[in-house]
Amino acid sequence: MGFLKNIFGSSEPKEEKVLPWQALTDVSQLREIEERSKTKTQIIFKHSTRCGISSMVMNQFVSAYDLDADLDLYYLDLLSYRDVSNEVGYKFQVIHQSPQLLIIKNGVTVAHASHGAINEIDLMTFV
Repeated sequence: MGFLKNIFGSSEPKEEKVLPWQALTDVSQLREIEERSKTKTQIIFKHSTRCGISSMVMNQFVSAYDLDADLDLYYLDLLSYRDVSNEVGYKFQVIHQSPQLLIIKNGVTVAHASHGAINEIDLMTFV
């Protein structure tokens, strides 16, 4: 039975990892993110809730994220808040992609990535 358990996994539910996301729902929050980035790195994750690739990348990001990282995390549902998504691109000078991760320090984008490249970024280098 141990062999089948190893193949199919345990029937015990896994504890779901929850990140300290802050919902990004209003354009006015971008000024706050810019200000906070002067003392603490800010991360914006732009996510399309209808895209399978975006969901896969989000799950990988959550699994790999170090909960001890001293970062502020913002989650942007770009389908529900398209105006905010557009303004993120203008304000932080990044062409829109989905999914997309922006790293903001000292008021500017210091790194960004989209799709699978999101999970290749070592966030700890920006803390």
